[in-house]
Amino acid sequence: MFTGIIETLGKVVAITREGTNMHVRIASDLAGELKIDQSIAHDGACLTVTACDAHTHTVTAIEETLRRTALDSWQVGKLVNLERAMPVNGRLDGHIVQGHVDATGVCTGIEVRQGSHYLHFEYEPRPEYLLVDKGSICINGVSLTVVSPQDNRFSVAIIPYTWQHTNLHQLRTGDKVNLEFDIIGKYIARHVAVYGQFVK
Repeated sequence: MFTGIIETLGKVVAITREGTNMHVRIASDLAGELKIDQSIAHDGACLTVTACDAHTHTVTAIEETLRRTALDSWQVGKLVNLERAMPVNGRLDGHIVQGHVDATGVCTGIEVRQGSHYLHFEYEPRPEYLLVDKGSICINGVSLTVVSPQDNRFSVAIIPYTWQHTNLHQLRTGDKVNLEFDIIGKYIARHVAVYGQFVK
């Protein structure tokens, strides 16, 4: 489990393809602390460390992951938001994040408002993708607060610290992002759907 509070930025230094799999090697200041089989959130997608050394670690994205996330568009040089799994004795500073990307969204606009940034997004709506004003959303692994959700659109407000210490500052209009919707909302939507089958 993750919290959506990014620990550091990593840089993609190599990408290799093997069948339908994509192996990605990432350089970061966390590399020396990692070990094989650890789960790390990469732009919000939980991936397993398959190799590591003092400066880099490697993960593999399989076809299912590539289909559901924006990872297939990654290129060498890309900055990636990294977060290790939360320790049992840790603080939940963000919200409950599983690292299981639900969908991709598209950045539709960026506004600068006296130091903060407002980012606007669209996504393909589904009943279980519940958003409420001031609720939680995970974008590229970053725990953020929803602003003005409407149909398949929503916005988020980014404080300067988050803007500087995540890869959100690299976003441009039209870029694809990974979205993970609030797990509590997904459970509620599922419960309502199942309950509705029995009360008809």
